[in-house]
Amino acid sequence: MRAGLRLLRCLTAVAALTFALAHQAAIAQSWPARPVTIIVPFTAGTTSDIVARGLAQYMTDTLGQPFVVDNHGGAGGNIGAAAAARAAPDGYTLLLATTGPAATNKLMYQNMAFDPEKDFAPIALVGKSPILIMARADAPFSTLKELIDYARAHPDSLNGGFPGNGALGHITGILLQSKAGIKFGYVQYRGSAAIITDLIGKNIDIGMDSMAAYVPTVQGGQIKALAVASAQRWSKLPNVMTASESGLPGFEASVWYALLAPTGTPADIIAKLNAAVNGYLKSEKAKSLFDDLGIQPAGGTPQDLQAFMAAEIQKWSPSIKAADIKF
Repeated sequence: MRAGLRLLRCLTAVAALTFALAHQAAIAQSWPARPVTIIVPFTAGTTSDIVARGLAQYMTDTLGQPFVVDNHGGAGGNIGAAAAARAAPDGYTLLLATTGPAATNKLMYQNMAFDPEKDFAPIALVGKSPILIMARADAPFSTLKELIDYARAHPDSLNGGFPGNGALGHITGILLQSKAGIKFGYVQYRGSAAIITDLIGKNIDIGMDSMAAYVPTVQGGQIKALAVASAQRWSKLPNVMTASESGLPGFEASVWYALLAPTGTPADIIAKLNAAVNGYLKSEKAKSLFDDLGIQPAGGTPQDLQAFMAAEIQKWSPSIKAADIKF
């Protein structure tokens, strides 16, 4: 009797699993059958918003259903990311995440409503926007090496501007001080425009931020670009050396953009989305847009993104802990 009951339970479990897998396969096969929402956890007009809209248009054209961008800002990207994490894992809600909600916020926010490594399925790394290290036009240094030499000779004499406490520009400044053995003060801002204003007005000495917003003022000679924290130089500022070329080998810091889905999203849907992202990154529209924004196209597999996110968390954890950044 007991053996028969155990067999019945086993057959029931197998049947339930078979039904679930068949149901998931049916969903994936028909996907997308209606509009798909891409949540951007920042306001309209930000770089992440522009990136998401370019990707959404390509997916609309390629996959046959509208891909709609939903700006859901607040708390360093955490509010929008939490909304995406709570969504049904059916492929109809995605997240265009940046470095913060996908990695570094986990190290700073004490009560996050989601865990980026547990609550999201990686789809693809879209691109990287390197941090630009810059200075006021009349600064007594014109390269990163000269900045380091000056800061060592004049400790605590410089002030640096960053786009918000815990932003990647802020954390990059902490990493730079650690790697170069220098110190400078911090001035927090709510965005790039205010940093540019105070660099031009000579109210601060240096700044660190993702670079797209600063290019016109660099090209106009109103501020100086000292170095770009990437593996290679950028075409729009070909004479600006990388941090590695400036004496800090391997020093890289980029705001990056990644497409994620709620954990549990069928693997076939993830595969379709991954193929679409990689197709977009090879298109001339993406190449032109990304070059204008100072973004290096990435791509790759979901597994590549998963490994990259884990490596970024490990990379930035010591700097964030050393600075005791907590929210």
